[in-house]
Amino acid sequence: MSIVNLEINGRAVAAEEGMTVIEAARTAGITIPTLCYHEALSPYGGCRLCTVGITRGKRTRLVTSCTYPVEEGLIVTTDSPQIFNIRKMILEFFLARCPNVPMLQDMAKDYGIDKTRLKVIGDDNCILCGLCVRMCAERMGTSAITIAGRGVERRIEMPFNEQSDICRTCGACASICPTGAINLEDISVNIPRPIQSEFDTVIGTRAAVYVPFPQAIPNIPVIDPNVCMHFLADACGTCETVCKVGAINYDQQEEIVKLNVGSIIIAPGFKPYDPNFIEGDYGYNRMPNVVTSLEFERILSASGPYQGQIIRPSDGHHPVKIAWIQCVGSRKCEIGKDYCSSVCCMYATKQAIIAREHDERIQPTIFNMDIRAFGKGFERYYVSAQDKFGVNYIQAMPSPMVRGMENGNILLEYMQEDGQGKSFDEFDMVVLSIGLEPSASTKELTEKLGIETDRFGFCQTSEFEPNKTSRDGVYVCGVFDAPMDIPESVMMASSAAYRASQGITEARGTLVTEREYPPEKDVVGQEPRIGVFVCRCGTNIARVVDVPTVAEYAATLPNVEYATEFIYSCSTDATGQIIDLIKDHDLNRVVVASCSPRTHEPLFQDCCREAGLNKFLFEMANIRDQCSWVHATHMPEATYKAKDLVRMAVARASMLEPLYEFQQSLYRAGLVVGGGAAGMQAAISLANEGFDTVLVERAPELGGLLRELFYTEKADSDPQALLKSLVEQVENNPKITVYKNAELKEFGGYVGNYHSTVRTADGQEFVVDHGIVIMATGGTEYKPEGEYLYGESTNVITQHELEEKIGKQEIDPSSWESVVMIQCVGSREPEHNYCSRICCTQAVKNALKLKEANPEMNIYVLYRDIRTYAMKELAYEEARKKGVLFLRYNPDSKPEVTEEDGKLKIKAFDPVINDEISIPADMLILSTAVRPQPDQSQFASKLKLPLTADGFYMEAHMKLRPLDFVNEGMYLCGLAHAPKFVSETLAQAQGAASRAVTILSQKHLMTSGVVSVVDEDKCVACLTCVRACPFGVPKFGDRNAVVIEAAACQGCGICASVCPRKAITLMNYKDAQIEAKSAVLCLD
Repeated sequence: MSIVNLEINGRAVAAEEGMTVIEAARTAGITIPTLCYHEALSPYGGCRLCTVGITRGKRTRLVTSCTYPVEEGLIVTTDSPQIFNIRKMILEFFLARCPNVPMLQDMAKDYGIDKTRLKVIGDDNCILCGLCVRMCAERMGTSAITIAGRGVERRIEMPFNEQSDICRTCGACASICPTGAINLEDISVNIPRPIQSEFDTVIGTRAAVYVPFPQAIPNIPVIDPNVCMHFLADACGTCETVCKVGAINYDQQEEIVKLNVGSIIIAPGFKPYDPNFIEGDYGYNRMPNVVTSLEFERILSASGPYQGQIIRPSDGHHPVKIAWIQCVGSRKCEIGKDYCSSVCCMYATKQAIIAREHDERIQPTIFNMDIRAFGKGFERYYVSAQDKFGVNYIQAMPSPMVRGMENGNILLEYMQEDGQGKSFDEFDMVVLSIGLEPSASTKELTEKLGIETDRFGFCQTSEFEPNKTSRDGVYVCGVFDAPMDIPESVMMASSAAYRASQGITEARGTLVTEREYPPEKDVVGQEPRIGVFVCRCGTNIARVVDVPTVAEYAATLPNVEYATEFIYSCSTDATGQIIDLIKDHDLNRVVVASCSPRTHEPLFQDCCREAGLNKFLFEMANIRDQCSWVHATHMPEATYKAKDLVRMAVARASMLEPLYEFQQSLYRAGLVVGGGAAGMQAAISLANEGFDTVLVERAPELGGLLRELFYTEKADSDPQALLKSLVEQVENNPKITVYKNAELKEFGGYVGNYHSTVRTADGQEFVVDHGIVIMATGGTEYKPEGEYLYGESTNVITQHELEEKIGKQEIDPSSWESVVMIQCVGSREPEHNYCSRICCTQAVKNALKLKEANPEMNIYVLYRDIRTYAMKELAYEEARKKGVLFLRYNPDSKPEVTEEDGKLKIKAFDPVINDEISIPADMLILSTAVRPQPDQSQFASKLKLPLTADGFYMEAHMKLRPLDFVNEGMYLCGLAHAPKFVSETLAQAQGAASRAVTILSQKHLMTSGVVSVVDEDKCVACLTCVRACPFGVPKFGDRNAVVIEAAACQGCGICASVCPRKAITLMNYKDAQIEAKSAVLCLD
């Protein structure tokens, strides 16, 4: 096609022959306002807003740019005063007909119009642009609507002004209407059926062409052929017409790709339980204000159907009383869902807290059988929900036959455990905490792979071989293994990665292609040319911060060459555009105003490298965490603050200098501290990956607490056989060196280059050079001396002691008539505010063991909440069937224990009968807490490791990095991390080893450019930095000055801040860079 040359507003523009003037202008980036133009439809020229001036020779005239074709030598003017006034008058005519249309009002403001000077002749939303009529006729081939009448009577209507029976209710007319004036129910006799959004669940809708979810990778729209009018009726084709790059291919077919692999990991996830499975389950789908927890999650989200506002689907009102009903689709044998879904209690608690944070008027109530806050940190979260946010937990299950009120409220009927009879309560909204279940597609997948599943459809795995399916070479992780939360899923994923790598270790690295970056541009001495990219983060930032205003403001700042905004700056498309913009505008500094540098700085630094810039010529302004999140109800102030942050970031960026990373060698060996189940499994895993490993155990024998376990709730699991296997593997593996009866005396170094000294009981010392460390120091059982007569009566023992005595056949429980178990001894107390996770299942398995010895034995379990999560619920169910009685007690009135003539008597208050009960017992079994090792804090101090408030090791991030310490190259697993079962310990140990291999498998490591540098001429060797550094990096050197090893430096800057002589500089955070940032903060 030939090229036509013309001039628009003094700019030379090349356009394709056949284009209209408005198309040519848009191609050149020149905006011409219009109300009736659409590139997929024939030109109409009805609104006249696109009027421009054209000059041919000496003649100048006004035309509509959407209908006038480009011509060679044509001169076009789009912004003259005459044209401005014409558009202003046209808008006033529109406002006289449609005074309350927001889109018209916004456009009028751009032309200085507050209100029309003309007489208002109507209050219509239809501006008669004709887009709907042309879309229906030209694209859909239906002509179900038309323009009728003349003058002020002109209107959109159906033929003969009757509802159309040829309208397909495809919604094309409504989707193209700029003012929302189309109501399909007025047009068609057919009932409109919106396309439900899978992401926003049944609350939100989507189009036939859609992006599955906001941060999809790749962030590319897809076409749903089941609802697309092109596939259903050979109509439309609009997307193909408007796509400039020709990406639409209606004839695209599925293709089969064959891959040759050494192993497979399946992680198909889960399907949320559908409450419609039981007709009328809690009024779902009958009452609009009864929603599932997943639907409520989307309501809470800033990118959800209500932009983060908590409103009722029925009427848009803000609810005050919201009820959560737990165990919908879980713990119900009558529907074949006997298992616990593990996550529901905590996500309900999270949602209740977030709802309160959104609107402090909300009164959340959570109806439950038990609150299963068994994860690390979960108990504190549960307690804070009650104490800080006023979440009301009621131990009762409302009747599923709920009653809807005329005002849209829901009346719940329930029976509390306090023996007070029936209660009724009315709620504005009800949230059903739905369980997790395998999807139908998962069943199809397992059949193809030939792997076994349990009766619920979850993958069948062995307790002590986590991730391993019934088919060799196929491994599983995530919820398909069993219902689990995000931290467990991430741990299991790392464990599965280790499993999958077995057998293909020799091929490691053979298929790796090193990434090549373009040569780095030398920007030293150049004036700063800064690019600023402001992120909307969907609506996460944009719903609070005026992002366009911030971007416009950034463009006015000194040294800023280019500024723009993105919907998601972290998306693949956006990062590609950032790279192109850096090149196109020759930028030598980059500022991104978006979310946290903790998570996204590496991504944008990589963009800089892809564009040929040094990665350290980059700065971030965190306008999400520091503006939209913390000032959600103060939008003007949030925008003002965002401008401040951007201005500060730009000022600092102007002072940035290139920095460089350097290669360093590493020891490709590991150190594992602790010889229990976790330590042994971690050592075996490292050795199986091909790396020499040193295992240090303080006890004379390996095994830890595993030595005290003899059975589990599963009949086919043998902990002692596992112990024997692990010990044999460790002691017979030539790559593992074991030091028993030994301790870690000294520790130093940095990732890849650690140096440790191990001292054995006979005084020998061994120096170990290693690249990584895995901490598996284990835990201990709490001995409740002085509680419940423990230590005073031989008839009071702990669950571990009972198991050990049964396992070693030191007792014969068959003669016992009555046994009482007390839960949460030493757990869930103010001074030890955590759940020990294993105790409830431990009590259940021991109760079942006692029932095997004597089925007639009376067993009473006094508990606060039974936390037999996931498939452990099945053992709890079996115990109840076999007659084990579970009685709840309140921590404010704990059981009392007395002993007379060798016979125990336990008194407890039963809330159901609202009276005290007295139980005679032959034995009292205490479910005691799991504690960290007594010297864990000393270990943490020696290795500079963080601890939680409860004394367990603290991971780098609970969800993103649950197996890593913040210290690079250091990992954790087992009871040292938190209480857990043996199966979880093994998986975590394998996962920690898998994480460690990411370091050990490298040929070399890279030293960060953000390190502290000592000016030896200024240093007076006061050693302040040596004492202050939490990582022990600064050392007194040979030249009477402190030396900081760059490879060991963590870049925290503490040494630089405390140095009285200012002899230490933290690179990338020089005083001048910080001062520049501070100085502009005072500017307006």
